[in-house]
Amino acid sequence: MDTTWSVLAALTFGILLGAGFTVVLHMAERRGQSAARVVAPTIPDGVDQVLDVLESAGVVLDPSNNVLRASPGALVLGLVRNQMLVHPELVELVASVRRTGEPIATELDVARGPFSDATMRLAVRVARLGTRFVLLLADDRTEAHRLDEVRRDFIANISHELKTPIASVSLLAEALDHAADEPEQVRRFAHRLSAESKRLGHITGEVIELSRLQARDALRPDVLLDVDRIVAAAVDQNRVVAAAKGVEVRVRAKSRAEVYGDEALLVVAVHNLVANAIAYSSEGGRVGVGVRVDGDAVEISVADQGIGIATEDLDRVFERFYRVDQARSRNTGGSGLGLSIVKHTVQNHGGDVRVWSRPGKGSTFTIRLPLAERPVPVVDATAPADEVDAGASVPSAPAPVRAEPPARIAAALPSAPARGDTE
Repeated sequence: MDTTWSVLAALTFGILLGAGFTVVLHMAERRGQSAARVVAPTIPDGVDQVLDVLESAGVVLDPSNNVLRASPGALVLGLVRNQMLVHPELVELVASVRRTGEPIATELDVARGPFSDATMRLAVRVARLGTRFVLLLADDRTEAHRLDEVRRDFIANISHELKTPIASVSLLAEALDHAADEPEQVRRFAHRLSAESKRLGHITGEVIELSRLQARDALRPDVLLDVDRIVAAAVDQNRVVAAAKGVEVRVRAKSRAEVYGDEALLVVAVHNLVANAIAYSSEGGRVGVGVRVDGDAVEISVADQGIGIATEDLDRVFERFYRVDQARSRNTGGSGLGLSIVKHTVQNHGGDVRVWSRPGKGSTFTIRLPLAERPVPVVDATAPADEVDAGASVPSAPAPVRAEPPARIAAALPSAPARGDTE
């Protein structure tokens, strides 16, 4: 009898031990799966396809705020860099959604780029995506908030600048009428009338261009652009003028850098800097144009000859219609809008423009733009490491060749009589 009870007790103990061991294995397996999901999170099906067709900028973030997916629009707006959200305002919205679980819809101003003082007005929506992820959508609403400012500035610019050539045309036409019997006077007045009309057309075109730059439509389409090609195109547009004046233009542009933007606008911006440098260099002088990559930015520098710009004028050279030397500007046909157009173009592309100048040392203008962020590679996180096709990832951009920095470009130019005005 005692033997029977011993056998039953042993069987019972064995069954309990086996069941306990099975429970422990099951729990360990579940913990392992949970840990695997944390290390290699999976995005819900269909999210990639939705992000590809969204007009809004879309970003999917994991619990550590790493960007797992980003739509092309998010890269164009500069919301993502190095697989992280760039703007702390957006990071705070994501954190708030994680804390409360409630979706957020708001508008806020964020910096347009890492180097620019310009801002974007974004309509942002943030909500949970499943239990672990957060989806952020953003629309650029800058145009609506700039519309009144654009109209106001346009009217102010027109009334400020156009009244002078219009009055000149009127007076010259009257003078022609009184000098009808004097051929020499007629020819002289006709020549001046032609010059004033050309100046009027030039100013009108630049005011319209400046107004376009302050409107949102000036920023589309945003595509990947070759910076070296932009510089080459801008310099080629000035070759004839430079040759006629005997000014040598030296170019060093082998950066192979790319930026997001509008090619025509960026060509105009670089063209304005090169044209200024040529216009205010003496005959037989030289102008240096260089491109170099510096970290996450590309710099385009234009160095001209001259005695430079006074310190008190440096902070104002980018203002509309501001001229260092009014008389010199009239002789060259300048409107005072060239550098303002450069500034607005560069700011709309998330960059900034700087000027270095000292009396007797010449001037160097430098455009600084953020390099294009490459799309985040899509890799199936659930696939074993040895099954992932290494060739499927997005290849990195070739290493750029560093061009001469602005100081070296400026130093290579000989002293010459100087530029008296900046447009």
